[in-house]
Amino acid sequence: MTTRAVLALGSNLGERDDTLAAGVEQLVDHPQVRLSKMSPMVQTKPVGGPEQPDYLNMVIEVETDFEPYALLAHCQGVEQAHHRRRAVRWGPRTLDVDIITYGDLVCDDPQLTLPHPRAAQRAFVLQPWAWMDNSAQVAGRPVASLAAEADDLPGLKLYERDV
Repeated sequence: MTTRAVLALGSNLGERDDTLAAGVEQLVDHPQVRLSKMSPMVQTKPVGGPEQPDYLNMVIEVETDFEPYALLAHCQGVEQAHHRRRAVRWGPRTLDVDIITYGDLVCDDPQLTLPHPRAAQRAFVLQPWAWMDNSAQVAGRPVASLAAEADDLPGLKLYERDV
């Protein structure tokens, strides 16, 4: 069975834009994951955690034949291919891939909580998602409305790669 899922990607170490582009390619370079939509990249200030460099973030929508935990394992495998370290909670990272939604599934498990428990408050997820899909909803509310209310919206800007 095919399910539509929304994934959020972020990077604040190394060549951030190249890492995000490679991460998307690796996520969809599997017969069970197909890219449907992709947001633009945004540059954002870190939310929580230690002092660290700015992030680049983006959101993609995929159609997947993976079950939720298999999709999670696939996302973590792509993170590991980019040398993701989990030493400090909300610390800097080469690549972070979060499952934001998996169809209409609601799951409250220590390993996987869906929809993502903090997505509805984070402009760095909500704004790119709203640009990608202006009819998107999470937790029964329009993503665009939630983005407008997010505390971190003022620190967000559309990323334009230096030429």
